[in-house]
Amino acid sequence: HHLKVAESATQNEMKILYPDAFKAFISVATEDELISPLLSGMDLERLSKELRPERDKYFTYLGLQTLYDRYFIHQEGIRIELPQVFFMRIAMGLALKEEIPEERAIEFYNLLSSFDYMASTPTLFNSGTCRSQLSSCYLTTVPDDLDGIFSAIRDNAMLSKWAGGLGNDWTPVRSLNSYIKGTNGKSQGVVPFLKVVNDTAVAVNQGGKRKGAVCSYLETWHLDIEEFLELRKNTGDDRRRAHDMNTANWVPDLFMKRVSENKNWTLFSPSDCPDLHSLSGKSFEKKYLEYEEKTKSKEITLFRLVNAKELWRKMLSMLFETGHPWITFKDACNLRSPQQHVGVVNSSNLCTEITLNTSQDEIAVCNLGSVNLAQHVSKENGLNLKKLKSTIQTAIRMLDNVIDINYYAVPQAKKSNLRHRPIGLGIMGFQDALYTLGIPYGSEKAVEFADESMEIVSYYAIDASCDLAGERGSYKTFKDSLWSKGILPIDSLDILLRERGTDYLQVDRSERLDWGILRNKVMKGIRNSNVMAIAPTATIANIVGVTQSIEPTYQNLFVKSNLSGEFTVINPFLVNDLKELGLWDQVMVNDLKYFDGSVQKIDRIPDKLKALYSTAFEIEPRWIVDSASRRQKWIDQAQSLNIYISNANGKKLDVTYRMAWLSGLKTTYYLRALGATSAEKSTISQGNLNSVKPQNDADRNAKICGIDDQDCDACQ
Repeated sequence: HHLKVAESATQNEMKILYPDAFKAFISVATEDELISPLLSGMDLERLSKELRPERDKYFTYLGLQTLYDRYFIHQEGIRIELPQVFFMRIAMGLALKEEIPEERAIEFYNLLSSFDYMASTPTLFNSGTCRSQLSSCYLTTVPDDLDGIFSAIRDNAMLSKWAGGLGNDWTPVRSLNSYIKGTNGKSQGVVPFLKVVNDTAVAVNQGGKRKGAVCSYLETWHLDIEEFLELRKNTGDDRRRAHDMNTANWVPDLFMKRVSENKNWTLFSPSDCPDLHSLSGKSFEKKYLEYEEKTKSKEITLFRLVNAKELWRKMLSMLFETGHPWITFKDACNLRSPQQHVGVVNSSNLCTEITLNTSQDEIAVCNLGSVNLAQHVSKENGLNLKKLKSTIQTAIRMLDNVIDINYYAVPQAKKSNLRHRPIGLGIMGFQDALYTLGIPYGSEKAVEFADESMEIVSYYAIDASCDLAGERGSYKTFKDSLWSKGILPIDSLDILLRERGTDYLQVDRSERLDWGILRNKVMKGIRNSNVMAIAPTATIANIVGVTQSIEPTYQNLFVKSNLSGEFTVINPFLVNDLKELGLWDQVMVNDLKYFDGSVQKIDRIPDKLKALYSTAFEIEPRWIVDSASRRQKWIDQAQSLNIYISNANGKKLDVTYRMAWLSGLKTTYYLRALGATSAEKSTISQGNLNSVKPQNDADRNAKICGIDDQDCDACQ
């Protein structure tokens, strides 16, 4: 309050001003109950000396703007937090329960402020505040009774309020026309309840920070599956539609086999076969065939026989038409789960990367964060192993700390999180790392790099969690887990192979590191039941200025609109490469605008660069699936995998998604498809990017803004 406030300051002056600004922030924010009073108990003098003002220069315009708009703590709209103070506040919040909190806070601060690793959005929002809900996602199972259904919807509301994304498993709920003993009537099925779920998510919008988000899952044999597929259609009876909610198919291997063999598929109500949902692999197949026999002997009368291929076609056409339901594979998720001894993975989450057990008394919670791969590679030496190891060790410790500091909105979430302690370490900036190494995304080399980089992350992440177990003890349900038997993610592929059969699994099994040492170590104990998951990193990738998670670049040039207006974002790697070849001039700028940032039709650009700067729709989908398959073998959870298909048609979708299953993927996320008509858009001059106005004659000679200039405010 009482410090003399400067109106503005240069970067150099911040060296002197930052420590005082930090202490003033802690005092004001504590007084207004915007942060936890526990932070004031730390040695603020020592921490204030550790702030690194020069790191403010690491931000892109978009990154800083994002923090300003949505993350910095404010008093009635006035931001009272500065970037380095923001990182220190998060670090302090995550170090509260450490033996020497200051030391760990400094370690955490250095990792975040250097952009080597970034915590997930809920952690950035809430760490160090009075209500520290730091988790990204929650998974719940809905039971088959009215009380249970509305309890689950209430849980959704409570969890949504504090900024968590939700995955609901609806498979146990009986289907349309199934018998209800209590009322001697017939059920309305799952769909009317999903409408309530949809509207609850819209009503409870996470304190205005981002809109409530839910994904509902249904297994492919459920009698309501065909109506479930149509939930997002804009036509039909609106009372049986859910326009704001995400949906996903929970697909068993047996269904995919029936599609391949062109056989029939039987739909059941879960009230007739309640155990199907909790079985996987061969035990599912055996039971499913028994239920099919019961339809022939008339023991089960409520069922429907469909052609598997036709249902699959409908699944793909709805995915193409409405973007939903996403396709996720139940058996790969369950058979490779380290926790299959204590429960079942009944669904994934809102972004399809979490695969944790849920039950009536356990709501799964996952805490996420991502290593910025772009910061750990160099053109000369490839991956920097020493740095990766150190980044991951600190990151795993931060993620594990979240579990004990976290605020749990419902008791079932606290129970499961403290029992199993799952975390999800992911990666981002994969495409940037490829640019640095000069490797095109659509190439065998990129697939190899996906494999190698994930193997190393997997090794160090598991290793770090084992070290933490040495210090803090293993998680409570460790005994009899796959870990306790020395079965690592790479080994769990054997289980999937055995249960699914060799005809239906094609995964490259090569490895580079000595996993034997780690197998012996993990049998002694590991701190977290699950260690890795690749989340979409939509916002945190913007904050640190890299490409999202494992995504290919969507466009090399685009206009970003936000509260501060519009500005043009251009791929800085491309600009640098063009400058080196002497090709960066006004003509090139106009060409890039004309082709929406695509380099494929610009004759002056050499083929090598055309390959390197291919964008998402210019890359064959098989490269995306291949890379994902190589990564999936190392990951104990899953990855949010968007699939891009240009000139999309039924055959292309069929081949791509069957390949995803055969390649051992656990889940897929959005399908981004361009039909044959829209794929040609880039040749038409009236692209939306012509809103970036070509310069007029007067300023034609003006210096072309170098986006890679650190002091460049924005390319308006």
